[in-house]
Amino acid sequence: MADKLRTIQNLEAMQARYIGTGHADTTKYEWVSNIVRDSYASYIGHPPMLSYMALGMGESKEKVRAAMIEKMTQE
Repeated sequence: MADKLRTIQNLEAMQARYIGTGHADTTKYEWVSNIVRDSYASYIGHPPMLSYMALGMGESKEKVRAAMIEKMTQE
């Protein structure tokens, strides 16, 4: 029983600290939006990945970066 209580407390602490982990009242839209924003943030934060994506899109890194930031703020 103590393990279950500790697990629940750890989950609640993690959910309070990290918004993207969700909770029981998180809607599907909120969850998907968090995943998309986290993905864009990861792409922007890893320059080799951003370069790879820019090369595939045929755009400059700065244009791709700006487009991703714009998409993050629109949702």
